[in-house]
Amino acid sequence: MHTILLSFQSIGVVYGRLSTAPLYVFGSIPQNDFISDESAYEYFSFIFWTLTVLSLVKYTFIVLKADNDGEGGTFALYSLLCKHAKVGLLPNDKTSDDVTNSETGSPSRTKAESRARRAIAKHKSSHYLMLFLALFGSCMIICDAVLTPAISVLSAASGLRRSLTDIKYSSSRETEDSILKDLRKYVPVPTACAILVCLFTLQQYGSHRIGSIFAPVVILWLLFITGIGIYNIFHYDPHIVFAISPKYMYKFFQSTSWRSWRSLGSITLCVAGSEAMFADIGHFSMKSIKMTFICLIYPVLILSYAGQAAFISHALSIKDSSFAIDDYNHFYRSVPDHIHYVFTILSLLASAIGSQATITACFSIVNQCLALGCFPRVKVIHTSDKIHGQVYIPDLNWMIMILSLGITIGFHDIVRIGNASGMAIVSGMLVTTCLMSLVIALYWEKSLLLSTCFLVFFGSIEAVYLSSNLLNFHKGAWYLAVLLALSLTTMVAWHYGTLKKYQFDIENKVSMEWLTDPSSGLRVSRVPGIGFVYTDIVTGIPAFFSHFITNVPAFHQVLIFVSFKSLPEPFVSPTKRYLIGRVGNRDNKIYRCIVRYGYHDHIRDSDDFEEQIIRSIGEFISLEEHDAESLMSTEGKMIIVGKQLPEGDALIPLHDTGATSSPCASTQTNINTTEDTKLKRKRKKVRFMLPANSPKMRSSVREELNELVDARESGTAYFLGQSHIAVRNGSNFIKRFLIMVYVFFDKNCREPHVALNIPHAALVEVGMVYII
Repeated sequence: MHTILLSFQSIGVVYGRLSTAPLYVFGSIPQNDFISDESAYEYFSFIFWTLTVLSLVKYTFIVLKADNDGEGGTFALYSLLCKHAKVGLLPNDKTSDDVTNSETGSPSRTKAESRARRAIAKHKSSHYLMLFLALFGSCMIICDAVLTPAISVLSAASGLRRSLTDIKYSSSRETEDSILKDLRKYVPVPTACAILVCLFTLQQYGSHRIGSIFAPVVILWLLFITGIGIYNIFHYDPHIVFAISPKYMYKFFQSTSWRSWRSLGSITLCVAGSEAMFADIGHFSMKSIKMTFICLIYPVLILSYAGQAAFISHALSIKDSSFAIDDYNHFYRSVPDHIHYVFTILSLLASAIGSQATITACFSIVNQCLALGCFPRVKVIHTSDKIHGQVYIPDLNWMIMILSLGITIGFHDIVRIGNASGMAIVSGMLVTTCLMSLVIALYWEKSLLLSTCFLVFFGSIEAVYLSSNLLNFHKGAWYLAVLLALSLTTMVAWHYGTLKKYQFDIENKVSMEWLTDPSSGLRVSRVPGIGFVYTDIVTGIPAFFSHFITNVPAFHQVLIFVSFKSLPEPFVSPTKRYLIGRVGNRDNKIYRCIVRYGYHDHIRDSDDFEEQIIRSIGEFISLEEHDAESLMSTEGKMIIVGKQLPEGDALIPLHDTGATSSPCASTQTNINTTEDTKLKRKRKKVRFMLPANSPKMRSSVREELNELVDARESGTAYFLGQSHIAVRNGSNFIKRFLIMVYVFFDKNCREPHVALNIPHAALVEVGMVYII
């Protein structure tokens, strides 16, 4: 029953794009390419086998099995390779990775390295190639999110134009022709733009609110196009069912020309949305998505395309003069006149829903890129507390809307937009094929022959379609190249700048002995309170903090170095999220906290983040001497905290804003924090207390916990590094350009997540020049 419910919900979210593709697949093929009624048979044969081989066989039966802990998409495949083939280039410290492996037991389960795995690990260039493929595939999803709303809504708006032109006017024939001409020219684009604005405006409410009506609408749409398809098959050309024979594709290749070869690019639109089946697997389940496609979506699409092909074959056989009109729409012409008003309304709703699915997929992939340091900082709003993958990114939403409006107004032509969209679809599929072949060999550990067969078979089919799309480069596909250049440059530059900054911090960090050794000559003073130092490195002192100590030789009574480390997996359990260690001896009161998160976690947006760190350090102090699962790092023992202690919590938070008395007044302290409450825009107080009368707690542990609470009462300061990047003399043009792009986005995009909820009075920003 649960699978049936998920299947019902997936219809409106996952399959909106696939179900609306019949609106524009045949319509994006140039009219001159329909030479005879045999042409309809040939194109339908291509559509049938493309849906069967790519959508059904490749995605439904193979690719859906390559999920990464229930998550799918391009970055899910790349993450599998990062974990099991060690090809990651993202800045993750080995200490943090080792603890993760020791917890999951992956080293003990790792099999002997294959020859392919050793070869890939040896050649660093292959690591860059895989990262490029992951970024390229992500860019194609972003580009598709721009193109899909334009072509879907514009196709539906053309049906509204037909409804208006069917109205009879009482004026003269010349006046009526003038009105019809104006309607044909001015109605579709403004209507499409208005729908696009409404569509993108609704995104702020989240897919969980507006998605409740999606599945019923899509089901009505699917039933409608199924009925139209069956009607057209029996009414116009019942023999169209024989067009599934591959001989019609063979006839096409025999008589093909450069002009007709270009029309194959439009056929790729029939599989638009197949990537969404894989990308949205985390929202539902593999079984529900597979069952829905096999039992409902696939047969409905085949019947719908067969009905259109039957109508076109009939129109060509009788040499219908209206078929030669440039803006002729086969789908709307095949609908009986007495129901085309209902069809127009349903198509407008369905096209908006199909666009919604693509936009949501774009938000999801950008959220993954943000977690892995491959996209500039933008605000991410999680619209659902139950489904982690449902996010809304305001800045990206309005940017996509502007670009989609621009292509709608600039091109106002389904054929040109279809050429660009087709190239985006087949390029994304080709990237998935390449990464999937590596997953088969390196993760599933199948034979290289099987992996090569997968790559050659599916890759050759997609390469044929890609070649046909390249021939349409001057007919609209160039717009995809512009979008790709903008998005890929942004992502590559941001990742390059982030990686170079991290490498600079690693190379210029200093040891803890430099800070804690009395013989160093620093003569550092300790001041009351807690100092949080946020850094990207997990060992040693970051360069900006050593720069601060050199000029101002003082730091707080308790010092906590906090680092965020992204892991190539969707979610990190709260019991494995915090890794706590001590820096130096116990008297230094210096700790290190590594916060690990997956690409679907939003730990940095947590309102009680500071409270969680303090509680984690209290737990570390209690477990330090007898924990059996600790890791010995270069700085000492580090412990994964988050599990329930047998003797209870080391620090007990009391979320009471009022002043109350306690029987354990000597150990209870009021602590001011700076949380931003979701419902109230005010700071609240979090009160901590030590567990009273705990015989299992040693006196030294209780004493250190009391010092931690006392330091928190004295106040908190937050240290952040403010980077000023300069390019090293003699650097080449590409490096200078990438750094220039990174600096631009770094100064104009959102502030670092960790700095958003920090009060300005407690924030200390330390400027540092990075020579890269």
